[in-house]
Amino acid sequence: MTATPLTWFDDELVEQDETPHVDHVVVRLGAGRYGLSAPDVAEVTPLLGLTRVPGTASWLCGVGNWRGHVLPVVDLRPLLGIPATPLPSSARVVVVSVDDIEVGIVAEAVAGLVEVPEDCDPAPVTLTGPAADLVIGLADGGPAGPVAVLATSALLALRGRAAA
Repeated sequence: MTATPLTWFDDELVEQDETPHVDHVVVRLGAGRYGLSAPDVAEVTPLLGLTRVPGTASWLCGVGNWRGHVLPVVDLRPLLGIPATPLPSSARVVVVSVDDIEVGIVAEAVAGLVEVPEDCDPAPVTLTGPAADLVIGLADGGPAGPVAVLATSALLALRGRAAA
C-alpha cells in the first residue's frame, strides 16, 4: 500500500492528490460550462471581424484574420443542441491550435481555468450526433458546477466538415 503524500498548507498538514491533471479553459455556452485543454489554447481574443463563407455549414460563423492566418471560427452551440442566442458583450473567440492547425471557438464568456483529471468521468451516453464526438468527459468544476470536457481533435476536425 502506497502512502498518500502530505504537504503543509496554511500551517496545516493536508493530503496531496497524485492524480495527473490538465488545466482546461472553461467557456460558457448557453447554460453549460465546457472545458478546452489549456495547452491547446493559443489565445483568447475579442470577437474578430468575420467574413461569412457561402456554402458552408450554419455553425461556421465565418473566417477572420488572426495573426496573419485565415482562422475559421465556429459556434458549437448548434452542434451541442444549445439554442443560439445573440452573443453578449462578454463573448470571446478561443483559438485552439495544435501542429499549426487552428480553429476559433465562439464562447459566450470565458470563466477561467479548472484542473481536470486525465481520467475524468466519461461523457454521458445520452449524447448523440456531433455532441457525442465533441464531449469526451465530465469534470468537477467546483462550486459553479460540472464542466463538459471537449476533445481538441474533434474541434480541429470541424475545419474539414465546414462545407455544407
